Amino acid sequence: MSTPFLDTARRVIRIETDALRQLEAALDQSFDRAVELMLGAKGRIIVCGMGKSGHIARKIAATLASTGTPAHFVHPAEASHGDLGMLSPGDVVLVLSNSGETPELADVIAYTRRFSIPMIGVASRPDSTLLRQSDVALVLPQAEEACGTGIVPTSSTTMTLALGDALAVALMEHRAFTPEHFREFHPGGKLGARLSRVADLMHIGKALPLVRQSTQMSDALIEISQKGFGVVGVTDDDGLLRGIITDGDLRRHMDGLLSLTAADVMTHAPTTLPPHALAEQAVGVMNTRKITCLFVVDPDGPATPQGLLHIHDCLRVGLG
Repeated sequence: MSTPFLDTARRVIRIETDALRQLEAALDQSFDRAVELMLGAKGRIIVCGMGKSGHIARKIAATLASTGTPAHFVHPAEASHGDLGMLSPGDVVLVLSNSGETPELADVIAYTRRFSIPMIGVASRPDSTLLRQSDVALVLPQAEEACGTGIVPTSSTTMTLALGDALAVALMEHRAFTPEHFREFHPGGKLGARLSRVADLMHIGKALPLVRQSTQMSDALIEISQKGFGVVGVTDDDGLLRGIITDGDLRRHMDGLLSLTAADVMTHAPTTLPPHALAEQAVGVMNTRKITCLFVVDPDGPATPQGLLHIHDCLRVGLG
């Protein structure tokens, strides 16, 4: 059922989608030059913008910084009161202004020209002061604003945001930026948790619950109790993982349990994961197999236990 509100929402999205299509068609070799200029920066990418463009600039700077391109936002009004000192000759400045005539940008533009700091301008008017002064000009199509009056930045800010994302992804792909790199810049939150490796969360060394195959179950029970994971790994005389004893194994061997050895009770060939596996994958394995622990071994080497991952370790970082 359509309502006036839904009609408005669909119209806005339709107009902004059309603006993005126009932007895609308008891209040319200037985009390549902008990427090359940013790749050549010995310092940082400084992103500037005022008003709504300033909000977009902050997001672009954050996206660049989190994908391997050092960047930060400089507010143009603050720049005129001392923050121009944040710009240095090794930087590249990315300046956003739909009109290209934003007064507060004048000092930033003048500073880049005075000290030969490369500048990339983004605006919708090719003859604007910003684009005429820029080393590389990225021209936004003069698409219809979605507000209907043409005065509220809507389509123009969406295009600028998408252009910033395109620059960041182009730089990221050129640098072969991987999820592992991303996690270094983004260790917190849900994304950081999803990119955690088993090796980042597993218990190692003396914390591992391990016994030999010949160990009497009375001693194996003490190991299970002391280490607190509810399981114990069983190794051979060479220290290779051969099995695991869980509470299920204990229940199945209740009769005469204390007269048995670990080898008599263990489940052979337990499920393991390599240390480089994603913790998210480990959660999937544990959920599928209805288990709470996984031993970690190197799949390309001897099956020596390197660690133990418990489901609680994954839940603690937001997985599960």
